[in-house]
Amino acid sequence: MKQENKLIWGWAMYDWANSAFATTVMAGFFPIFFKQYWSVGADVNQSTAMLGFGNSIASLFVALMAPLLGAIADRGCMKKKFMIFFAYLGVLMTAGLYLVGKGDWMMAIFVYVMGVIGFSGANIFYDSLLPSVADESKVDSVSSLGFAMGYLGGGLLFLLNVVMTLQPAIFGLADAGEAVRWSFVSVAIWWGAFTFITIAWVPEPETGIKERQGGSIIEGFKQLYRTFQQIRHLKTILLFLLAYWFYIDGVDTIIKMAVDYGISIGFESNDLIIALLIVQFVGFPAALIFGRLGERWGVRPSIFLAIVVYIAVTIWGTMMREKYEFYVLAIVIGLVQGGIQALSRSYYSRLIPKNQAAEYYGFYNMLGKFAAIIGPALMAVVGLTMRNVLMPESPTAEQLIEVGQDASRWSIASIIVLFVIGGTLLFFVDEEKGRAEADYLSKN
Repeated sequence: MKQENKLIWGWAMYDWANSAFATTVMAGFFPIFFKQYWSVGADVNQSTAMLGFGNSIASLFVALMAPLLGAIADRGCMKKKFMIFFAYLGVLMTAGLYLVGKGDWMMAIFVYVMGVIGFSGANIFYDSLLPSVADESKVDSVSSLGFAMGYLGGGLLFLLNVVMTLQPAIFGLADAGEAVRWSFVSVAIWWGAFTFITIAWVPEPETGIKERQGGSIIEGFKQLYRTFQQIRHLKTILLFLLAYWFYIDGVDTIIKMAVDYGISIGFESNDLIIALLIVQFVGFPAALIFGRLGERWGVRPSIFLAIVVYIAVTIWGTMMREKYEFYVLAIVIGLVQGGIQALSRSYYSRLIPKNQAAEYYGFYNMLGKFAAIIGPALMAVVGLTMRNVLMPESPTAEQLIEVGQDASRWSIASIIVLFVIGGTLLFFVDEEKGRAEADYLSKN
C-alpha cells in the first residue's frame, strides 16, 4: 500500500472504530437499558433529570476544554497523544458499563458520561489530524471517507448487537438484558482494537513549534489568548462557524429527536430501530458520493444541497402518516447526513491556519457540542404552544391523541428555521477571504 493511501486509510479507520459507540451505545441501547434496567426501583423523574444533567455536564466540559487542549496540542505536537488518551478513556468506560449493577442508575450515569467525554474529546484531535493527512485537493473525499467508514463500521456492529438482543440464545446468552451488557463489551473491543490501526499508520504531524511538555501547556494558554486577540482577523471563520452552528443544530436535533417524534405520532420502537439501521447503511455510500460531489461541484453548493434536502425532509415529516414514509425519510436522511457533516469538516479546514489546526478544530467541536440546544428547546416551545392552541374544551380521549400528534408535527416543522438561518449565513461566507485571513494568521 502506498504511504499516502496508508495514511488516509489509517485516519479513516478511527471513524470506523469509534462510531460503534455512537450507534450501539449513544443512539441505540443506553437510553433504553437505562430506563428498563439501571433505573428499576428508582424514581423515574429523578433518574431522567440526573441523566440529562450528566449529559449537559459532559457536553459543557468538552466544549469548554476543546480550544485550550487544542492549543496545547498544537504547541506540543500532541494531537495524536491526546486522541489516544481520550479514545481509551472512552473504551474503558464503555467496557465498564457491563459491570454496572441493576438499579445502580447513578453509577450508570457516571460511567456513561465519562465515556461520552472520551468519545467527544478524541474527536477533537482526530478532526485536527485531517489537514496533515490530506491536501486541499483530497480533503473533501478523505473527510467523506471517514464518515462513510463510520456509518459502515458502526452499522455493522449495531446490526450484530440488535441480532444479539433479539436472539440471545444463539449467542449462548440468557436473555436480552445480558445481550445488551455484552453489546457494550463488544463496542469497547471494536473501538479499542481498530484504533490501533490509526495509532500505527498515522504519525504525529510536526508543526515546527514543538515545546517541552510543561512549556507546551504555558504556550497553549498564551496561544489561546493570542487567538482571542486576533478575533478581528477571523470574520470569515466566525461567520462560517455561526452558519454551521445553526444548520448542524437542525441536523443534530433531527438525529436526537427523531425517535421521540416517531413515537409521538404513533410508530413502534422496532420501526425506529430499523430506520436507524437504514440511515447507517445508506450513509456509507452516500458520504463517499458527497465527497466526490464536493470536489467536482464545489463544497459550499453541496452543503446548500444537503440543507435544501433537510428542509424538504422536515416538511415531509410533518405530513407523514404511513410506516413506509418513515423508512423513505430514513433513506433520504442517510443520503445527506454524512455528506453535510463531512463537507462541513473539510470546508472548515480551508479557512483555518494549518499550524493551529487542533485549536481551531477545538472551536469547531465546541460549537458541535453546543449544537442541538436551540432545536429541542424550539420544538418544546412550539409543541406546547400549539397543543394549547389546538386543544378543544372538554376534549375526548381521541381528540387528546390527535391534538398531541398535530402539536408534534408543528414542533418538528419549527426546525426549518434553523436550516434557513444557517443556509443564509453560509451564503455570505467568502472562502477566498477566509484563506487570506488564515495565511495572515499563520505568518503573524
